[in-house]
Amino acid sequence: MADRPLLVLGTGNRKKGREMADLLVPAGVELRTLADFPNAMQVAEDGDTFAANAAKKAAQQARHLGHWVLADDSGLAVDHLRGAPGVYSARFSGPGATDTLNNEKLLAELAGLPPEQRGAQFVCHLALADPSGTLRAQSQGACRGRILTVARGAQGFGYDPLFEVREYHRTFAELGLVAKAALSHRARALRNLLPALQALVDTGQWLAAEPH
Repeated sequence: MADRPLLVLGTGNRKKGREMADLLVPAGVELRTLADFPNAMQVAEDGDTFAANAAKKAAQQARHLGHWVLADDSGLAVDHLRGAPGVYSARFSGPGATDTLNNEKLLAELAGLPPEQRGAQFVCHLALADPSGTLRAQSQGACRGRILTVARGAQGFGYDPLFEVREYHRTFAELGLVAKAALSHRARALRNLLPALQALVDTGQWLAAEPH
């Protein structure tokens, strides 16, 4: 429907966009991603927390595009590494980082540790900004697990093959997209944000904030 409120998901990754879109269906908004906006800007993710990066990406992109933007910042926090790689999850292995290199570095950092000392969690922080760049809602979600010594599973990306969800005894890469969408840090953060987003739409604040 053309008259639905528009929400831009602050990612150019269409797979992530689809994952988020499925969870946002109840809000009744029209969803697009940055891939739909050739003029979308690149926001430097130089914050020292997930919250700081998500807020910056949402505010700057919303102001630039003139639309409501929902941005996320997420990553892996390993107990033994005092929360690292954290905001550096995507570039943990340094310049030219790849999923393979990041996983190899993580395994090396935890080499020799028993299972009970390999606790970790995926964390996602979401920030919603209106077209003026004002933050209107934020939320966080986490999923606890542990880091295995050997990768398992062929689905997912990033650290998914090494991250085992304990109660299922399977990695994110083994569980598949449907189960991951229900259990993941991003799914939990979206469910936490949904009531605030819905309230903005239902009370008319969403349309009132859009340019006329």
